[in-house]
Amino acid sequence: MSECMNCRQWPWIIVASLFFSLGLSPRLPAQTVDKAPAPGQQDAISPAVAKELKALRERIEQLERQAQTSKKNSPNGVPEESPGTTEKAGDGALKQQMPSEDLVSSQADAGDNAKSAEPFAFADWTWLNGNPRTKTLAFDTAFFTPEIRVDADYIYDFNHPKDDTIGGSSEVFRSNEVQLTQLGVGGDFHFNNVRARIMTQFGMYSQTTPRNDASPSRGQWNLDNAYRYVSEAYGGYHFNVLHGINVDAGIFMSYIGLASYYNFDNWVYQPSYVSSNTPWFFNGVRVQIFPTAHLKIEPWFVNGWQAYGRFNHRPGVGGQILWRPNSWLSVVGNQYALGADVLGVPSRIRYHTDDSVQVKYYDKPDRWLDKAAFSLTGDAGCEHGGGVSCWGNSAKGPKQSFLGFMVYNRLWFRKDMFGVTLGGGKINNPGRYLVLIPPINGATATSGTPYFTENPGDAYKAWDASGTFDYMPSQYITFRWEYNHRAASVPYFSGEGGVTPSGGNTGLPGSFVSGFMPDLRKIENRLNFAMLVKF
Repeated sequence: MSECMNCRQWPWIIVASLFFSLGLSPRLPAQTVDKAPAPGQQDAISPAVAKELKALRERIEQLERQAQTSKKNSPNGVPEESPGTTEKAGDGALKQQMPSEDLVSSQADAGDNAKSAEPFAFADWTWLNGNPRTKTLAFDTAFFTPEIRVDADYIYDFNHPKDDTIGGSSEVFRSNEVQLTQLGVGGDFHFNNVRARIMTQFGMYSQTTPRNDASPSRGQWNLDNAYRYVSEAYGGYHFNVLHGINVDAGIFMSYIGLASYYNFDNWVYQPSYVSSNTPWFFNGVRVQIFPTAHLKIEPWFVNGWQAYGRFNHRPGVGGQILWRPNSWLSVVGNQYALGADVLGVPSRIRYHTDDSVQVKYYDKPDRWLDKAAFSLTGDAGCEHGGGVSCWGNSAKGPKQSFLGFMVYNRLWFRKDMFGVTLGGGKINNPGRYLVLIPPINGATATSGTPYFTENPGDAYKAWDASGTFDYMPSQYITFRWEYNHRAASVPYFSGEGGVTPSGGNTGLPGSFVSGFMPDLRKIENRLNFAMLVKF
């Protein structure tokens, strides 16, 4: 709000007007009168004084007209500042009390800049495969951000195994039953740069995930029991360096295979083999370095390949590089090396690379088809030493390698209320070192089984395709229907006869049972109905 051009003259205008309205002359400075008037000449005015009074009266009338015109033209009834007038001291104080649009805009820009300086905060990443799609926290405090997850499903297996047991998957385990795959309760703690995260692991995951880790067989203290009810548990510290550095130790999720351990975050329920057969967690230390808001560099020091402990005498190392240059592209590379991850074979060393690109190629929020994206993942790896070779059959042993890919295309409809995903993939894993052991007679990764061997040179190729439909009435829940077709080059999937002896598991886990043969098939077709919740 501004003042008029001659506001400091208003008091003199008012006083002069009062004098003239009373027929009086204002008291003039002493230098305008040579001497006091003689008696009888008090009403006489010299021509010079009369001329000066006339000029003063005209000036007052001019100022009054200007004041009236300025008030009339001002939209709020306050006289406007005339062009060329310097800013008054009162204007600055007023602007501090009532910020102008420019000031508010600059403050908002400063807030936006501060937010965009946070790693990857410059865009909405809820469209990514492997990322949760919740945009608003249900509850949060300065100290704790809670998180609750529920994953319940019903699987219809067209092979109709009589023991209702499904093998060859790290996400699906029973057929023709309603099962709780995962119940997670926990969240994130954060205070004074100190951070921690805990998520429980109840339901099928608490049994099926530990059975795929053979490392607890080495040594004492039952590591699989100690950790089975925890999916994530770590503590760490955030350093205010660059765009942030986090140092965490404990159990944290693996990024290898792109898909999240939690099905709510994924485009599909049953991911392809390069995801399902690669590790879901690491136990160790990670350092997350954010040089810019678009880049993360994360080295790992871990006990081994999805291992609570070490398999042999050495741990593994690895890391991730994640780059998101804009809102529609995400590129990630995960690397693992040097782990001796075959129980009882300390000289066999593993290497693995897992690389993905995700592209959002269509984004029209106001249209019926509002968004579309695809993900492409390629994996390659090998083992050498201990009777196997990375580079083909040789005197050192048969080829022991892994090569695979998966690709998915995702469409969103009606403001993300519905989703459709089509995709699949393929792997070739001679030596079968990343093939999940079927649970024949209770077999585990430690026990193995003579019914499905993992010897050097054992061939294994597999491929799959899926179609997924999601109904998402809220950002906190997904109703999912999915069809899966899976195939392998050797009998692998549970058939009608099942994988359990008629009298139940007999003898040691995975052992040979006289008169029993598991019913294994090369093809499996399934329907999956799931309800997924995340707060």
